[in-house]
Amino acid sequence: MKLSDFDYELPPELIAQKPIEPRDASRMLVVPRQGGTIVHRHFRDLPEYLRPGDMLVLNQTRVIPARLHARKIPTGGAVELLLLRQIDELTWAVLAGGKRIKPGLMLEILTNGSHAVQAEVIDVLEGAQRVVRFSEPVNAYLDRVGEVPLPPYIHEPLDDPERYQTVFARLDGSAAAPTAGLHFTGELLLALKEMGVQFAYCTLHIGLDTFQPVRTENIEEHHMHSEWASLSVRDAQAINEAKLAGRRIIAVGTTVVRTLESAAILSAGKDPAAGDYPPDDYCPWRPVTAFEQETRLFIRPGYHFRIIDGMITNFHLPRSTLLMLVSAFLGRERTLDAYEIAKQHRYRFYSFGDAMLIL
Repeated sequence: MKLSDFDYELPPELIAQKPIEPRDASRMLVVPRQGGTIVHRHFRDLPEYLRPGDMLVLNQTRVIPARLHARKIPTGGAVELLLLRQIDELTWAVLAGGKRIKPGLMLEILTNGSHAVQAEVIDVLEGAQRVVRFSEPVNAYLDRVGEVPLPPYIHEPLDDPERYQTVFARLDGSAAAPTAGLHFTGELLLALKEMGVQFAYCTLHIGLDTFQPVRTENIEEHHMHSEWASLSVRDAQAINEAKLAGRRIIAVGTTVVRTLESAAILSAGKDPAAGDYPPDDYCPWRPVTAFEQETRLFIRPGYHFRIIDGMITNFHLPRSTLLMLVSAFLGRERTLDAYEIAKQHRYRFYSFGDAMLIL
């Protein structure tokens, strides 16, 4: 398929610049997967579409203040570092903004008036990616000197940084929020639990592909960057038991979809971190296995889903891998039709936008 197959026009005023309050006041487009009428609701109505025994799977990653302002030693030239992935205690893969960011370049980040953490560029990766080694663990200073990296299409400052975190965020590591989870409130989660909906958790630390557009017209040639993901033994067992009992597995966000499908691929003896996985390798379902590793799974039309029965997701950028994933689950034409309906009804798009429930 071609990149142009996943394009659509979006009026700029439909790009949400601020989160809505309360979280579950966002609108929700309900799209039956097998055809049928598309319905307009609000996210607080989600319990009406779930039933006892359904399992919601949530990504518990937490966004770190990953944007750092550094300066070159000795010239003082400005460099911006976006932390993408921690390699070891001192070493990170980063997205670097600035000129002539080459191996051997020394940087410093002021943590207060008298102390600075130094960083050396030690490797050049694809595009603007670099590997840097800090003189001491930088994690301890992030809350003081780092900034939460809002997506580039959001132009207004965020009054409360916690509003770019889900209420169930637990594990630091993401450069962006798993935005489908932003619609949940504690009260809504409690109401779902009381009606018999079950919960499982996974982690995928969102990295570079959130910020990088697809550039190859033939989408088969797109190179997915790796992201760290994990699924515990306890959660894998709960998901498998629910699946074997015929209960629905509903992924909250595309990151959960990629994590669960990666876990199913691993159980089949394949490695989702090794490269592209054939989308037409048919298997009706596979149990998920507990894991903790990187994944490069690229889900696009033709992929056979092994685990999920439903999905909650936001409205994604045109020509993005996220739109391709949704199209793989719902069908490309029905996905784009749903997006056109959302546009006509003035839904809010992207990270702080409205939701779509696919069942």
